Amino acid sequence: MSPDTPEPDRDRPADDPGAPTPASPDGPVAAYPGGPQPGADGPQSGAWYDPAPPVPVEPGPPRGRAVRRAVLAALALAVLGVPLGLLWAALAPDTPVRKVAEGAVYAEPQPEQPIAADGWFSLLGLGFGVLAALGLWFALRRLRGPVGLLAAVAGSFGAAVVAWQVGRRIGLDTYERLLATAPDGQTFGKPADLRAGGVDLVFGLLPVPHGNLLLPAFGAAVAYTLLAGWSRWPSLRPEAEPVSWGSAATPAPPAAPEPPAPGAAGPIRG
Repeated sequence: MSPDTPEPDRDRPADDPGAPTPASPDGPVAAYPGGPQPGADGPQSGAWYDPAPPVPVEPGPPRGRAVRRAVLAALALAVLGVPLGLLWAALAPDTPVRKVAEGAVYAEPQPEQPIAADGWFSLLGLGFGVLAALGLWFALRRLRGPVGLLAAVAGSFGAAVVAWQVGRRIGLDTYERLLATAPDGQTFGKPADLRAGGVDLVFGLLPVPHGNLLLPAFGAAVAYTLLAGWSRWPSLRPEAEPVSWGSAATPAPPAAPEPPAPGAAGPIRG
């Protein structure tokens, strides 16, 4: 190169970290991602922005498979009504009755055993519904939503019906035999049964459940709805947490002092 022709690299100014980013023909060049994060007063050196990847959401099963799994879950809950009925029959006391010519009457004027039987069924059924909702919420997380709610409610109601029929039939054969063969005046026990709930036939055809027979389904619906309302994920299914590699807390390196302007007075030295 000749002395009159400056070299491109020799006269090129050094990179100034405080110099503004040149604009491209298509618009200004963004200072991020991978660069200083813009703030209210401009780019902040040392604060780097790393865009988080899209959060993956666990996909739900196909509709047909979801329905089949919900039906199987409801049937499994209904089968659990068998041990629930056995537990109810073990806890609920028998009601003492006395044989008369017309059949059987209460041996006590105001027996408390029927009330205790209803109370035990209500407590056990309500607890069963809450546990059923919790179990389906954590075991079938891909079915969370309306399908899971319907499975919990239907399964809990089925378990209540099964428990009622299983519990009331324990000792029923013995009671009916004594009712038919015992002499008048003999006292024996009547198995537990529901007085505050059951199934009525409307128009002789449509069965309509009522009373504490609906408490397991009610407990499942309330518990499942509360779990959905407190879920931290909008889709109710677990989502991966976004990871940000930003280091906004990294302190910025100290800036070099600017050179004094031409003609500026130097420091006073004594």
